[in-house]
Amino acid sequence: MQFFIKNMCEDFAIQILKWNYNAPYDFYNNEVNSDSIKEMLENPYYVVEDNYKKLVGFFCTGASAQVPIGSQFGAYSEDFIDIGIGMKPELTGQGLGYMFFSFVLHHIQETNKDVPIRLTVAKFNKRAIHLYEKIGFKEVMEFSNEKANFQTMVKI
Repeated sequence: MQFFIKNMCEDFAIQILKWNYNAPYDFYNNEVNSDSIKEMLENPYYVVEDNYKKLVGFFCTGASAQVPIGSQFGAYSEDFIDIGIGMKPELTGQGLGYMFFSFVLHHIQETNKDVPIRLTVAKFNKRAIHLYEKIGFKEVMEFSNEKANFQTMVKI
């Protein structure tokens, strides 16, 4: 399977915001509203399609990839590229995560030479944490908000 990156547009944003994950991943479910659409259109969000032009997932970089309260704990004080990813719910748990995340990571590394990469993940998401560790990320710190516990991880 080949992947291709496209700029976010309103149609893609609406599709992504309508995704519904099963528990416990329903934590990642969103609402389609003007603020959420605006967030995805005005910030560095990108979509990933397969060679059949089917939406596979998305990624974002910078402050959009950070959990806002993390700054209060010093989670984002160092100079890193923060990344966040999301995969279409029907495609999760099928062994595609490694290929998808590796593709996104390669793109980010190519466009941001020699800048270390960081991500933030909910602690309950053991499936994602396992994937990130397999690709070479290590946990740096933990923090919490009213909804979840999080950990930041950096690419070694």
